[in-house]
Amino acid sequence: MAGTDQQDNGRGLWYGVAAYGIWGLFPLFWPLLEPGAADDILANRMVWSLVAVVLLLIAQRHWGWIRPLLRQPRRLAMLAGAATVISVNWGVYIWAVNAGHVVETSLGYFINPLVTIGFGVLVLKERLRTAQWTAVGIGAAAVAVLTAAYGQLPWIALTLALSFATYGLLKKQVGLSGLESLAAESAFMFPFALGYLVYLEVSGRGTFGHTVAGSYGWGHSGLLMLSGVITAVPLLFFGAAAVRVPLTVLGLLQYLAPVFQFLIGVAVFHESMPPARWAGFGLVWAALALLTWDALRQVRADRAVRAAAVPQPAPVAAATPGSAPEAAPEAVTR
Repeated sequence: MAGTDQQDNGRGLWYGVAAYGIWGLFPLFWPLLEPGAADDILANRMVWSLVAVVLLLIAQRHWGWIRPLLRQPRRLAMLAGAATVISVNWGVYIWAVNAGHVVETSLGYFINPLVTIGFGVLVLKERLRTAQWTAVGIGAAAVAVLTAAYGQLPWIALTLALSFATYGLLKKQVGLSGLESLAAESAFMFPFALGYLVYLEVSGRGTFGHTVAGSYGWGHSGLLMLSGVITAVPLLFFGAAAVRVPLTVLGLLQYLAPVFQFLIGVAVFHESMPPARWAGFGLVWAALALLTWDALRQVRADRAVRAAAVPQPAPVAAATPGSAPEAAPEAVTR
């Protein structure tokens, strides 16, 4: 059994690496969809995401969650809100990547854990430990430094972080799995996205199903359709990882995506990183390192408390010559 659990944990780790690795490599994909504009790409992504998710649900015969959900207006309203904020997140992200702001998109996902902590305090009334408050303070200082470095608020990063943190908060309240949530959100977005694609077609701005000599061909339409698949696949990997590895491991793996994005922005797209920006990013990384250290320390402390709470069997007295044997203690069950 121990060997099986170890193998399962190993597979879960690789599933997590695959999920966050794909998300981290997204900046290499969206430029392939040019000359489609960000709104065209976003609408196609929404439409083809629903197609991809429906095919996955058909393959898994996983429909039982839909009917109970339809009888819960509050959860449906939260899903509609989640669909709205993730649409904003996707749209800003696609535009920013194709406009040459990959490094700033990575900043958004680096500071997302700090924004999530802020939401926990403001919305869920959670109490922070000293290290968490310190990390939030360092993060605020980082935003101030980066504002000076960019000459304006890093609005792309802040929009991505705020929208994704809001999305996570709503998903936490809804309580659906990743695939189920994407299916419901895609269903909400589908009619608007499809209507917008029709508008783009009528106005002559749409690129799906068209070819332009010397610019793009039918492969462009294929890539637009593929955007739905690459939206769904990492969610499947994430779901497979979530049931196999501890949340602390997933929490550490989440940094893979912005690390990959940052490296792509600097090494592949050669985006400028003057000293002031390095200083701002350095503060963000220091805050995340402090958060990670505090989280791991808390996990160890919780394990120690649980171990101490488990009752231990009474020691068996050593028998002396000539004494009667004592009854064996009852086994302690867990």
